[in-house]
Amino acid sequence: MNHNDGALLQCMNVKKVYGRGESRTEALRGVDFSLSQGEMTAIMGPSGCGKTTLLHCLSGMDQITSGEIWFQGQELHSMKEKRKDALRGSAMGFVFQNYNLIPVLTAVENVELPLLSQGVSPSVSRKKAMEALGKVGLHERRFHKPAHMSGGQQQRVALARAMVHNPQIIWADEPTGALDRETTDKVMQLIQHLNREEGTTFVIVTHDPRIASVTSRIVYMDSGKVIHEKRNDGGGM
Repeated sequence: MNHNDGALLQCMNVKKVYGRGESRTEALRGVDFSLSQGEMTAIMGPSGCGKTTLLHCLSGMDQITSGEIWFQGQELHSMKEKRKDALRGSAMGFVFQNYNLIPVLTAVENVELPLLSQGVSPSVSRKKAMEALGKVGLHERRFHKPAHMSGGQQQRVALARAMVHNPQIIWADEPTGALDRETTDKVMQLIQHLNREEGTTFVIVTHDPRIASVTSRIVYMDSGKVIHEKRNDGGGM
């Protein structure tokens, strides 16, 4: 059976259970989901419905309890940790609500980390990190540390870090959750631009309908299941 079907990622009947006995929680209860290359998808739903868990499972950060996840035709669900780490390092980027930047490093040092960890030479890593910071409009802040940057600037550094190695997909968990409205708009315009110009696939977990409105598809979750999907024209902000 070929699971590729042109999909970048497919998950079938994915379940995730935490704990046992009294404390047993079914976080995902049979999720079916597929992503095409170049898509921008929002995942929405009430708090605790499994959005972040789904993101962690689809990206291989969390082991699933049962079901199948195929990424680029490879079985992510049965892959050895070491291979999974390598795949995440080369094919995926991550953006979180709290930026997850390393405070003692400058912007450019934060951004070059994914490349250095893949064994790319320091000079090439530095050059590509500079280019990525240029794309997010932060070239002049390249030697600043996170503490000397605004929230919006830190999130743009995180975005540069997520895209520096040209991943197929960027996972974003509430990427604008800590930002004000104006900064949110700027970050989302940047994400839209990267999606259109670089063809990067984005999956964005969000509570914000305004963010969801710029994506090409919204997946609604409730109680650990996908309950509804809606295609968007991605109208823009």
